[in-house]
Amino acid sequence: MIIKKRSGGILLHITSLPSKYGIGDLGPEAYKFADQLNLAGQRFWQILPLNPTEIGMGNSPYSSHSAFAGNPLLLSPDLLLEDGFLEKKDLRHSYKFSDDKVDFEAATAFKKYIWQRVYINYKTSHTRRLAKEFNAFRHEHASWLEDYSQFVVFQAHFGHKVWVAWDKDIKTRKPAALSALAKDLADEIEKEQFLQFLFYRQWENLKHYCQQKDIHFIGDMPFYVSYDSADVWANPDYFKLDKDEKPSAVSGVPPDFFSETGQLWGTPVYNWKALANHNYDWWLRRISHNLKLFRILRLDHFRAFSAYWEIAAGEETAINGKWVKSPGNELLTLIKRQHPDMPIIAEDLGDIDQPVRDLIRDFDLPGMVVLLFAFESNDKAFEGSFLPHNHTRNSLVYTGTHDNSTVRAWFKDAKPEDRTMLRNYTNQQVTKDNAHEIMLRLAYASVSQLAIVPIQDVLGLGHEGIMNKPSTTNGNWQWRLQKNQFDTKAIKWLRKITEIYGRS
Repeated sequence: MIIKKRSGGILLHITSLPSKYGIGDLGPEAYKFADQLNLAGQRFWQILPLNPTEIGMGNSPYSSHSAFAGNPLLLSPDLLLEDGFLEKKDLRHSYKFSDDKVDFEAATAFKKYIWQRVYINYKTSHTRRLAKEFNAFRHEHASWLEDYSQFVVFQAHFGHKVWVAWDKDIKTRKPAALSALAKDLADEIEKEQFLQFLFYRQWENLKHYCQQKDIHFIGDMPFYVSYDSADVWANPDYFKLDKDEKPSAVSGVPPDFFSETGQLWGTPVYNWKALANHNYDWWLRRISHNLKLFRILRLDHFRAFSAYWEIAAGEETAINGKWVKSPGNELLTLIKRQHPDMPIIAEDLGDIDQPVRDLIRDFDLPGMVVLLFAFESNDKAFEGSFLPHNHTRNSLVYTGTHDNSTVRAWFKDAKPEDRTMLRNYTNQQVTKDNAHEIMLRLAYASVSQLAIVPIQDVLGLGHEGIMNKPSTTNGNWQWRLQKNQFDTKAIKWLRKITEIYGRS
């Protein structure tokens, strides 16, 4: 069991932190939140993927052009100023940032200006020690950093076209052509690498601060990667592509109780045979990379380690897909060999069959239970398994996840019979004003070794606190915690609940 002690934690993505620059970052408010978690008796801080996001892809942290890079938007201008990478005049701007929502477009425009200033300042006044640290970083991350930085810069050079539309010799990675173009764009490539150096520098400092307070990060890793990514461009043989290097098969999930046509995600599926011929090197590097960043890693869409839904490219829905077996046992065995304690959580929500359960059992991985699903009478997928009396010790219990409504909003929209079920189960008069408190108590009282609650449910927020609405593309990932919203009263109440149920 990876969670040795009965504990509690909070789900809050970095972008949702308060800041002066339109988006949460790794700066002072992240350290303040760590202090608040400590005061509230929490031991874990769960976040969403840290990889770069794309405005054109809905800003989803689950859709990125790199499985390894950090998101430069999360760099803290305040810490860059404090560390001498910026001057005060560099932070003067005319943007009118929103405090209650992430303003991706404005934040990106401002941060791009900041990045240029940082790189110029580095080039004109860096110390020998800093240059040595930067070079050490480039050496340590050489397996992905050059591909990533070239991809970002080349894509801008080719008018932001998808990589398959680049010049043929660059698209197909002819060494002489790559070398020549990289030489012409050397400064831009180095700038991208320097931004990654700064991102990982700020991340490691925050992680170290949290560890000193006995707070540990739970990270999140998507199963698939985007087609228009450095990973596919650099490793096309590892994905099912046709002769034109376009996806021949894509990902999704089949029709189910929730969707008559399933979900067509469109990311390329893996060429497992090619990966096996290279001992799954890319996958193992990816896992190890993430486990350097986080104490525990949640594997999103874990069921695909057993079998995944493959859809022929060109299909308009996921209906005509098929189940294809994955070498999950073989891959997880190699992961366990490198990481014997297996600090991994299986995201086992949705269409789970016995082979998936067997895989989770064989590697002794904790799964997830979501209380919102437990009290939905139309949710046939779980058939009562999420009710607290059915929980198991080796699991994580959530009130809800980033893909769910908040508890308050759920209760307001719930069917009368679902509200009645929650009232009968708890033997309490549940209302929209106390539903979040009662549900949080159920989570913390559970025998699950770790309880994770979105900060929105700690605060009792309604529809305004929803982070993501699956199958929609607009208005997601924008919610932000207000400065001082997680106040002393809320912190003391959460600590009291934590102590009552033995999670401190």
